[in-house]
This record gives sequence, structure tokens and C-alpha cells, in this order.
Amino acid sequence: MNKAEAAIRGLVELADIEINGSQPHDIQVNDTRFYQKLLSGGALGLGETYMQGLWDCEALDVLIYRLLRADLEHAISPLKLLWPVIWSKLVNMQSHNRAFRIGERHYDLGNDLYERMLDPRMTYTCGYWKDADNLSDAQEAKLDLVCRKVGLEPGMRVLDIGCGWGSFAGFAAERYGVKVVGVTVSREQIAYGQERYKDLDVDLRLQDYRDVNEHFDRIISIGMFEHVGPKNYRTYMKMVERCLEDDGLFLLHTIGTNTRATDVDPWTNKYIFPGGVLPVPEQIDKAVSGVFIMEDLHNMGTHYDPTLMAWMANIDEHREQLDSLGYDDRFYRMWRYFLLSSAGSARARRNQLWQIVYSKKGVEGGYTSIR
Repeated sequence: MNKAEAAIRGLVELADIEINGSQPHDIQVNDTRFYQKLLSGGALGLGETYMQGLWDCEALDVLIYRLLRADLEHAISPLKLLWPVIWSKLVNMQSHNRAFRIGERHYDLGNDLYERMLDPRMTYTCGYWKDADNLSDAQEAKLDLVCRKVGLEPGMRVLDIGCGWGSFAGFAAERYGVKVVGVTVSREQIAYGQERYKDLDVDLRLQDYRDVNEHFDRIISIGMFEHVGPKNYRTYMKMVERCLEDDGLFLLHTIGTNTRATDVDPWTNKYIFPGGVLPVPEQIDKAVSGVFIMEDLHNMGTHYDPTLMAWMANIDEHREQLDSLGYDDRFYRMWRYFLLSSAGSARARRNQLWQIVYSKKGVEGGYTSIR
């Protein structure tokens, strides 16, 4: 056993993980290059060596959960991984000129993939499992929860920032009789949503949020704020203030973290969400200072775990179809690592999911929380 292997074995044992052990969450090493690559690459190396097939794990979500609960993710921190942190401080990675990159890199991977992974409405955000036992019901419950939290009424005009394939827009127009404008930076999403909801009062646009300048009774943003970036949080909130009627409500639904960071983990940034950043509470508070009053805060982060596991089950169910469509084994390993490591992170309470309701001047008599 060389020094690299001994170091890794000793480290993971702190999380009750054994190399080539018998438990589903144990790491099964297929290639001894894994040890040195992990030592030199840290979190990035862990994901890349999995994609390369150097190791396997049956219960990958449990493995990540154990690593995070044992606070081991920073135990191996190569100096070379500091450069992305420094660079993010110097450069606005989510600038107007870069806005459409995330659409091209992630959301435009192909509707064939997402149709097989998501629920029938194509809702690519955390479901609400309070009274649900399947993905479709959990997503419908989440969409309805958002509508009720902002008090939608027939005839209202609503802005959906980061509308995806139009799941919220279609649901709100169908169930609550509102008019919805949705904006996204994904061409694939827009084409799909415009065709699906062409018979509803839904206007989906390929547009950056900074370019919206109209008035709305309600504004919602579900799972888009993670792409805004700290350098743009204030700009984002001022845009919402500009477009929201004085007596309107704004609901922000975002993944967040209580661990200050300037980026998502390096593997996710490189392979999944380029330029993605999870906000911490004080960053959001600073961005809304003097702009909005917080009426309600709901942490529903534990609901992301079953959502991600359901997405993974759908991917596994349709794996042969996806392979025939060009999503090869390397893509499968990348996507499996993405979904299951995210589930483990949510289960470990490292990542949160917040729904925050804001008003401009405060709701007269107070806001009634809805769950």
C-alpha cells in the first residue's frame, strides 16, 4: 500500500466508509490511479475519477451524505483549486454577455433527456412532498404552493424569471386564470414551452432578466437565482422592484447554503452548472436591503432529496433509450454523480432550499404563512 492509498483509506474511515468494503456505500476501486488523482484533485478529482470509471459505489448518495456529515469535503484542498475562487472575485462570471452560456451548456442538452427524467410538466426544481408519494404529485403540489403563497387571482399579470419549459406558467394559467410572461436563456426550453402552451395566455421569451422592463402584479422565480451570482444580486432585486406593482408580492425559490462560498463545488462548476453560485442568507439580505420586506421564509431543503432520487430512478428506467439517443456511458456516470451527490448533499443538510416571499411596503395587517 502506497502513501496515497493509505491517506485516502484513513480519511474515508472517518466517515465509516471502507475501500472495497461490503456495504453499499463503500468505495470499490477499479484502478489504483484513483488514489493519487483524488489527492491531487480533491472534490474535482472525486467526480472526475468516477466519470472515468476508476471507482464505483452502489449507494453513491449515501457515500456523499457520509462524507459531508463527517465534514471531509475540505480535507483535501489542492492549491490549484483556489484559482477559480480568485477568478470569481475578479470577474463577473454571470455578466450579461455570459448569460446565455448556462442555457447552452446545461438546459439545451436536449429535451429527450429531460422528458425522460422529469415529471409530465417538465418541472426541473424541487418538489413538495408533504402530502405526495410520487414525483408528479410532488411537483404539482410545489407549483400550487407557489401560486397560493403569492395569492394569485384571475386576470393578474405574472412574471416568471427563469421559466424553464413553462411548467409554472402553464399551471398558473390553467388553474388560476392569470396571464404569465416567462423569460429564460435556453433556446430548447423556449421552443418546447411556446409550442406546449400556445393555447394559453402564456408569453415565453428568450430573454435575460436584466432586459425586462414591464409592470406585473406578481413576480416569481423558481430555481434561477443560483445562476445570478453575488456581483449581480442587487441588480436582480432592483429589476424585480422596478417591475413589481407597489402592492405586489415576489416569491424567490432558490437553493442556498449556510457555508459561505464563491462557487458551487469545482466539479459541478466544470461539468454541470458553469458559473453557478449558491447564495448564503446574508448575501440575499444585503441584496434586498431597502428594497423589499421579507414576509415569509420557508426552508424545504429536505424535499430535494426525494426529488433527486426520483429523477435518478427515471434516468435508470430509460437508460437504454437514452443510450440510443447518444447519452453514452460517460454521460450516464456524469449525470448519476450529479444527481446522487446532490441528493446526498441535501440529505446531509449542506444545501438548503428556500422559498422567500417579499413585499415592497409590507402587507397591511400581516402576511399569513402557507405550507
